[in-house]
Amino acid sequence: MENMIGLLRIKVLRGVNLAKRDTYSSDPYVIVRMGKQKLKTRVVKKNLNPEWNEELTLTITDPNHPIKLQVYDRDIFTLDDKMGDAEFDIKEFVRALKMNLENVPSGTVITKVVPSRENCLSEESSISWENGKVTQHMFLRLKNVECGEIELQLQWIHVPGSKVL
Repeated sequence: MENMIGLLRIKVLRGVNLAKRDTYSSDPYVIVRMGKQKLKTRVVKKNLNPEWNEELTLTITDPNHPIKLQVYDRDIFTLDDKMGDAEFDIKEFVRALKMNLENVPSGTVITKVVPSRENCLSEESSISWENGKVTQHMFLRLKNVECGEIELQLQWIHVPGSKVL
C-alpha cells in the first residue's frame, strides 16, 4: 500500500457496564472501522463487563479519518442488537509520533487528551512513551445507548519503507 504511513494496533481491553440486550445479559462484540477497513473482536457470552484483550491492527493512510467503534449483542435467530457506538481521532497521537523521543525515559507522559463534546472520552487519556513506542490508553463512553464504556490501548507500529509522517 503506497500511501501507508504505518499501522495502528488497537488493543480492545474490556467493556464496562454494557447495556443488557437479552433477558439477563448480553453477548457483546466490538467492530472497529476506519475508512473501508473493518475489524471485529470475538463474542464474549453472557457478560456485561467482557474482557476481550484482543489486538486489532489498522493500516493508516490518512490519520485525519476518525476511528469508529460499534458494540453489538450477538443473537442467533434475529439481527444482532446495537449496544452503543463511539469514535475517536488519532490527531494528538500522530502529533506525538512526530516528536523526537529516542532519549525520553520509558513511562514518560507526552501529552494528555481531555474529554470534550468533540470526543467520546469518559476520562483524561494519556499519550506516553513506553519501551520505545508511543502508546495511548483510553476509556470511551458509548453513545446512543443508556450505559457502557470500552477500554482501549493504542500503539503505533512503524513499517519500514512507509510514508514519513
